[in-house]
Amino acid sequence: MNDTSSQPALPDRLSINPRSPHHVAAVFEHEIGIRINGKERFDVEEYCISEGWVKVASAKALDRRGQPLLVTVKGTVESFYR
Repeated sequence: MNDTSSQPALPDRLSINPRSPHHVAAVFEHEIGIRINGKERFDVEEYCISEGWVKVASAKALDRRGQPLLVTVKGTVESFYR
């Protein structure tokens, strides 16, 4: 089920927001996972492996455009295909 030959390489920085310059649509055709400090997170909006951070949406706070505010969590970041 995990056919790694057809999966694109995971980038250093990736965002789920299609308006972001770090969004890669080909990666989202497959199911990916993000681990920070050894714990898998399911609410990651954006990550950067080299800088060691992930951004997750805050619970209720919104920015002026109505999008959820993103909180940065720092640590060791790993990305992988499930």
